Amino acid sequence: MKDIHSHILYGIDDGARSIEESIEILEKLYESGVTDIILTPHYISNSKYISSVLENKKILNKIKRKYKKINLYLGNEVYIDYNLVELLDKKLITTLNNSRYLLIELPMNSIVNDLDSMIYELMRRGVTPIIAHPERYSYVQKNIKYLDQFIDMGVLLQGNYESLFGKYGKGSEKTLKKLLKKDYITFLGSDIHRNDSDIHTNEVVNKLRKIVKDEDKISDLIDNNIYKVINDEEIK
Repeated sequence: MKDIHSHILYGIDDGARSIEESIEILEKLYESGVTDIILTPHYISNSKYISSVLENKKILNKIKRKYKKINLYLGNEVYIDYNLVELLDKKLITTLNNSRYLLIELPMNSIVNDLDSMIYELMRRGVTPIIAHPERYSYVQKNIKYLDQFIDMGVLLQGNYESLFGKYGKGSEKTLKKLLKKDYITFLGSDIHRNDSDIHTNEVVNKLRKIVKDEDKISDLIDNNIYKVINDEEIK
């Protein structure tokens, strides 16, 4: 199993607070069968979460020197911003493992004006946006068809598998199940933040079998498609 969304880099966002905690989280994931993780610290303009790619690489290298059981890759979870292309050019943010794929976060409760224009600018530059945890957004919970226009543009969706276990409430759980049944979701990830976070990695496959009922699709959600991101391969 591979993980496309995590907050394990310590000291730079609301995730791990120390290198010891980063290693504890990694060991927890390793013991549950995770082999590869993309580390995606928040980047939110005009906030305290603005650690640069260079700073993040330094922290990643410190972790790699102490922990070698899991393959680790660098990315970001970037809060939607009109200046995403500029942030990429200035190397303040990075795509997932320097691939064509960029993980973006939307507001929880308010629709973004001109989101289609921002996505268009990214895609014109050769960047494919991945919307993080759409099941958590209130406007998606009200109407999942909100996502249709962006899927038609080529945007991909990443769900948090902990939503299936009730972590974010019934609304998120119900919505992710709907999205999975409609084959809207391309990836599932942990979005893990702390060493005391519940993880249900060992139970995900059995849970998905009740929803998706397609072994190949399940493998794509938790493994194959994430492998393609890591290797910058096209996802069809």
